Amino acid sequence: MIRIAIAGLGNCASMLVQGIEYYKQKGENYTEGLITPIIGGYRITDIQIVAAFDVSRNKIGKDVSEAIFEKPNITPKIVEMSKLGVKVSKGPVFDGVAKHMLDVFNPVYDGKIEGVIQELKDAKADVLINLLPVGSEEATRAYARAALEAGTGFINAIPVFIASDPTGTFPRLFKERNLPLAGDDVKGQVGATILHRTLASLFRMRGVKIEETYQLNVGGNTDFLNMKTEERLVSKRISKTEAVTSTVSYKELLEREGKVRIGPSDYVPFLGNTKVAFIYLKGSGFAGMPIEIEARLEVDDKSNCAAVLVDVIRAVKVALDRKIGGPLVEVSAFYFKHPPVQAKDDEEAYQWFKKFVEM
Repeated sequence: MIRIAIAGLGNCASMLVQGIEYYKQKGENYTEGLITPIIGGYRITDIQIVAAFDVSRNKIGKDVSEAIFEKPNITPKIVEMSKLGVKVSKGPVFDGVAKHMLDVFNPVYDGKIEGVIQELKDAKADVLINLLPVGSEEATRAYARAALEAGTGFINAIPVFIASDPTGTFPRLFKERNLPLAGDDVKGQVGATILHRTLASLFRMRGVKIEETYQLNVGGNTDFLNMKTEERLVSKRISKTEAVTSTVSYKELLEREGKVRIGPSDYVPFLGNTKVAFIYLKGSGFAGMPIEIEARLEVDDKSNCAAVLVDVIRAVKVALDRKIGGPLVEVSAFYFKHPPVQAKDDEEAYQWFKKFVEM
């Protein structure tokens, strides 16, 4: 079994928990909808939730199977959940709750990171997954340190730079303690970033120079409400922009001239967990003639995330089994927007991931 702990029991965690149960009820041979059915001998049915942390008064103390349906979560029930026997523990707030989200999250402020560390140890967690709200810079770093202290692998699903830490501190610490680290900022199964990168790679492959491009995203869950505050989006915009522009050799020129704009755009309540992305690319092809593409993508935001997380969880457990510490470059390049090392396109990243699995 793979024993996981979750920090932040929001909509993505709800779909992750329900999704694991969904596939368990379908049986281990049911693999429809999975990116990778088996990783290092592990199936999705081998994942077990052993600890969970949140700051919401609505969720703390409840069984995880119940807490995932508490407000402000809006992820629909896709499976009947039995009690897991795991209660949600208080986590520290730090910067995890924006001022305009206080009434939404209804936070409790006396959670301590020391309690998180002890809970991870007591639960014998293999992996801690960070699913805090975007903009939780200080809180994410605190949970990363908790993973180090507790001796667990760490998956950073949000755009705070841990695996890709520019100072090198977290990569070095996880390497020194021989603990695997995957991140940063999870890609969707078929999300806006994947589609945008694919179109940009197509332009590059076919000799078309990108002159300008944008990606505008709207949605109706708490993620998009949280991201209405621009100061919480600094790392998010960097992450999504670099994920796309890294596919071309002139990325600095595009960014310097302001010819690229990527990131969340607005909160539309009636969309719920539906995310809608509008993608535009303008380029010059043969003899300088113009080529333009406009695309619209609509997905369930949370199933898109959970489909990737179940792969990363198993890959991190494989790294634990193999005693591989530090940033998992091959895993992160395929599954995250801002990995320690960017592949030139997703086909190359996929080959890196396959090589890791087959080691």
